[in-house]
Amino acid sequence: MAGVTRYGDGLAVVTVTYSPGETLDTFLSTLAGATTRPVAVVLADNGSTDGAPERAAAASPSVTFLPTGGNLGYGAAANRGVASLSDEYGWVVVANPDVSWDPGSLDVLLEAAKRWPRGGAFGPLIHEPSGEVYPSARQLPSLGRGLGHAVFGKVWPGNPWTREYRQETAEVRERPAGWLSGSCLLLRREAFDSVDGFDPRYFMYFEDVDLGERLGRAGWLNVYVPDASVTHIGGHSTSKMSNRMLAAHHSSAYRYLSDRHQGPLWAPLRFAVRTGLGLRLRLVTRRS
Repeated sequence: MAGVTRYGDGLAVVTVTYSPGETLDTFLSTLAGATTRPVAVVLADNGSTDGAPERAAAASPSVTFLPTGGNLGYGAAANRGVASLSDEYGWVVVANPDVSWDPGSLDVLLEAAKRWPRGGAFGPLIHEPSGEVYPSARQLPSLGRGLGHAVFGKVWPGNPWTREYRQETAEVRERPAGWLSGSCLLLRREAFDSVDGFDPRYFMYFEDVDLGERLGRAGWLNVYVPDASVTHIGGHSTSKMSNRMLAAHHSSAYRYLSDRHQGPLWAPLRFAVRTGLGLRLRLVTRRS
């Protein structure tokens, strides 16, 4: 088809850095054991001040330091990283720099991709540092599920909306999902291109939910592959900005829901959602 780029079978990893500290060393050292294939690594840097990304790039010819020119947010920086790759790379991993890779995990994801020719995104099982499994393969947040989870998730963790949304009781098996956590995704670059990558309007949070939905609408699958596993160490660069991150989360949640309920008929609902999320933000900010 005219205008469609034909990519090679090369593998690249794009990670968005923002003063990642020593977690980046763990990310890169464990990545070496995650696959037997050669990997090109792009550090899409949003303005680090700790020198860690520059040191990592200087230490390895396979690692490229790519300044984005400012703090663009996660999705926009990831897009820059993917766009910087040559056409030989048809497989791209987008992952947080605070991920630790289990041995062989990337090869397991690539093997799964052979079984799912319409798979656009593939996500591993994600462990918390405690060993607990994070629910990283979820249903899309419909209005009912999304609002139920937002309102009751903190005060009533076992509520039916949260359980359904997070798929906490679903069988742990390889399966399609509504969306996959953006903390670690193997992407078929053709699929990523077909939806123009991440929506850069999401500074942080919900960019992965939005991507998963748009991939699905374009005819691709989001495939959960629990035989591959990683550990998400979590939050090094955002640990000192919890209130700011909470605000970003609520803002992105409103954008996601309001984008899908446009027009004057939905205006009262959008107002109610914005008001409810604003009240929730004040409550959780005060509690934090």
